[in-house]
Amino acid sequence: MKSKITIVNIALLSVAAIATVLNAYQIVSISTEVLLTLRWAALAGLIIYAFIKKNLTTSILISMLVGTEIGYDFPEMGTNLHFLRQIFLQMIKTVIAPLLFATLVTGIAGHSDLKQVGRMGWKSLLYFEVVTTFALIIGLLFANWFKPGEGIIPPATLNATLPSVKEQTWQDIIVHSFPENMAKSIYHGEVLQIVVFSVLFGISLAMLPAAKKEKFVSGVELLAEVMFKFTKIIMLFAPIGVGAAIAETVGHMGIDVLKNLALLLATLYCALIVFVLIVLVPVALIARIPVIKLAKMIFEPLSIAFATTSSEAALPKAMEKMEKFGVPRQIVAFVMPTGYSFNLDGSTLYLALATVFVAQATGTEMSVGEQVTMVFLLMLTSKGVAGIPRATLVILLGAIANFGMPEWPVLLIMGIDELMDMARTTVNVAGNCLATAVIARWEGELDDEMMHNSDKLITETSIDA
Repeated sequence: MKSKITIVNIALLSVAAIATVLNAYQIVSISTEVLLTLRWAALAGLIIYAFIKKNLTTSILISMLVGTEIGYDFPEMGTNLHFLRQIFLQMIKTVIAPLLFATLVTGIAGHSDLKQVGRMGWKSLLYFEVVTTFALIIGLLFANWFKPGEGIIPPATLNATLPSVKEQTWQDIIVHSFPENMAKSIYHGEVLQIVVFSVLFGISLAMLPAAKKEKFVSGVELLAEVMFKFTKIIMLFAPIGVGAAIAETVGHMGIDVLKNLALLLATLYCALIVFVLIVLVPVALIARIPVIKLAKMIFEPLSIAFATTSSEAALPKAMEKMEKFGVPRQIVAFVMPTGYSFNLDGSTLYLALATVFVAQATGTEMSVGEQVTMVFLLMLTSKGVAGIPRATLVILLGAIANFGMPEWPVLLIMGIDELMDMARTTVNVAGNCLATAVIARWEGELDDEMMHNSDKLITETSIDA
């Protein structure tokens, strides 16, 4: 059934594309009504295919095409779909606080030896800060080189619908990192404040006698599982939210704006590839970790991360694979979840790139000093994204507000955020897998024999399957 529908879709898409090209180059004159019918017939076939396949990533990609067509053919309708995008963003924000709290508390309080936790903690944080700083710098360099945001002029109506922004000093930023009221932090979605509270709470809980803390830790673990399920439910609305976002973007800006978005997308992918080649690969070589063997071992969780755009979806498989790679379980269990808040290399690179994109699109001049300040700001505020799909948009809005820039370019970014999220989530997971091996090597507990025989294990597993 799927193969037949695929063939029909290819035929419909081919006919629509050929007709559009022939008409565009005036080879054959085709009426607007006929072109419209052909395009929507092709989209109808893709929608049916998405329903049959029942794959979230496929549905989101097809919804982007549908949203583009709605915005192009019916601009007024496209702009009126903004409420669906807003619903999706608000639903994502509800997950962040409880999921952050649950994963960090269980990662810290689940260890009985606080000295070992402390030792792994400072080593992990040092490694995370160094690597994510390189990611931010590479993001800045590529944003200033490619200049993907130049030349975008927004309509006045779009600016009028956005809230005002507020500037903050560096002292305000540091003070703002610490919570005064946890309920207030959750209500306002202050992710870094939630991280600080969760870390202190986890340490406090770990100091209690085992008999007292076990029940609470098990309850928090259950909360984490519930929030993972809750995230999956929210992601069912993702095709509608993303489709509405790009329909609004095209309806406001027209189809030509996608050229700028394509440049932004290409800039991000190039920057991420360079980051992997000049940062992650040398780190692996310095730590005497065979890059090819590691890549083979984590290929499956990376595939899951790319397809689902969710680091959480790949977490269980990534932890299992790193144990088979020779990393002790206690190191995997601590470093991997902690890295989900403090070591999101792809997301931090994206944040630097996207912030400069907003500055370029709005005509805001950013000096070298301001960009360095932005790096330090993003080093703070990016801790706590927790790998939740598209939560980086929230962090981006906060960074933009701190520099007093308008927020309207974020609407453009949302139109292709799914495609960017695939790449940055994959790099996030790869960076955290490498981090567990590096910390294990630093602790002197990496099993070299198991690591070098890991490719044989993959072959044996494939044969057994």
